[in-house]
Amino acid sequence: MGQFLGAVSGGPGRLRELLARPDPILAPGVFDGLGARLVEEAGFPAVYMTGFGTAAALLGRPDVGLLTMSEMVENAARIAAACDLPVIADADTGYGNALNVIRTVQEYERAGVAAIHIEDQVAPKKCGHMEGKQVIPLSEMEAKIRAAVAARRSPDFVIIARTDARAVEGMDSALERARRYREAGADVLFVEAAESEDEISVVARALADLPLLFNWAEGGKTPPVSYDTLAALGFKIVIFPIATLLGTTAWIRSALAEIRKAGTPLPILDELPRFGEFLEFIGLPEIRDLEQRFPS
Repeated sequence: MGQFLGAVSGGPGRLRELLARPDPILAPGVFDGLGARLVEEAGFPAVYMTGFGTAAALLGRPDVGLLTMSEMVENAARIAAACDLPVIADADTGYGNALNVIRTVQEYERAGVAAIHIEDQVAPKKCGHMEGKQVIPLSEMEAKIRAAVAARRSPDFVIIARTDARAVEGMDSALERARRYREAGADVLFVEAAESEDEISVVARALADLPLLFNWAEGGKTPPVSYDTLAALGFKIVIFPIATLLGTTAWIRSALAEIRKAGTPLPILDELPRFGEFLEFIGLPEIRDLEQRFPS
């Protein structure tokens, strides 16, 4: 578990090691440091910072390009500092042109994350499973990918190229864009929002020689598929962007209804972690030790 003193999240090198293994990397999505610690406690090898969840948690608003680069990087830094896992982070469109992408890569890398994905949407972007998206010219995105690769300080920092062209230009265009993004230097490819199991298979077969990310978008346009299916198709990274967000929302909504009804939290006390247990989980024993080590 990530320590308060000397905490360093699992970096790009660790993610590269995981990518070299045969099994898919499972990375649940989180929107804060507490979520990252819970993912680590559950035994996952990596964690994903969801842009959808970050917009919902920080702003209480949908993922429609409202967050700035600095707000996203600050959240990624908090997540990276809270755990020892490699962090894969949403970097939206790179927040501008190729020059902006250079700064975006440098800021995310400085924040301690292991990988980012950049998409080829027109800004302001939208969640990949919403309607009304547009994509930039292929050549413009190729320049962004080349800039991202040139900007990273560590060669292990993973650049993931995402295309949203399936919903705009069709699957053939999405596959061609993915191939061109790989040629531009992307380490991993992310074809967003396949709309059937057949399309998922098409992506996997057409790009079989390339590392692929699968977005298991809970309730989105892409149908739910099993782990065994994704492993057999050869996907290297599987993200679950909003399961924790939706689960948290459902539980908070239910808990608040019970408190409103009873006037106190008494009806739900047995469902809550004990106060001392929670303090231990979030690292109070380490803080106590540090207070003894560095008395003020």
